[in-house]
Amino acid sequence: METFYEWMESPLGKLLLVADEEGLIELAFGQGRTAPVVDALWKKHGAPLREPARQLRAFFAGELHDFDVPLKPSGTAFQQGVWRALCEIPYGETISYGELARRIGNPSASRAVGLANGANPIAIVIPCHRVIGSNGKLTGYGGGLENKRWLLDFERSQRQLAFVANGS
Repeated sequence: METFYEWMESPLGKLLLVADEEGLIELAFGQGRTAPVVDALWKKHGAPLREPARQLRAFFAGELHDFDVPLKPSGTAFQQGVWRALCEIPYGETISYGELARRIGNPSASRAVGLANGANPIAIVIPCHRVIGSNGKLTGYGGGLENKRWLLDFERSQRQLAFVANGS
């Protein structure tokens, strides 16, 4: 199966998108804790990247709140469960690592949940940025805390705009 990649400009800098015919495999910040590596066997641009790139552009334009692209993150069964739970956190909201652990049915696993959150290979689309410390403080983020803060502020402002626009 062929794997494709594409670099995309965003308000947060360059993003690397990686996908195959089955779904999005990776979405990484060009700058962050670890720089993403492009495999020499991957092909540049490809049909599997069109829709994820389109949805990301719509997200950054404030036109999309929920992504609808096939995802294919690679991880353990525990990590997969954490990542599925992350996708249930509503746009513009945050929860703590402890709350996320409770939501997956393992309330004493907040540390393991934090590690799984940090191993998320598909940033933004699997919204690990929506998880914060129990004291309300921002904690580590692979794309950098400034990007986590930007994403949270952006989502809150877009949510407020939608709230006002709907006359609520």
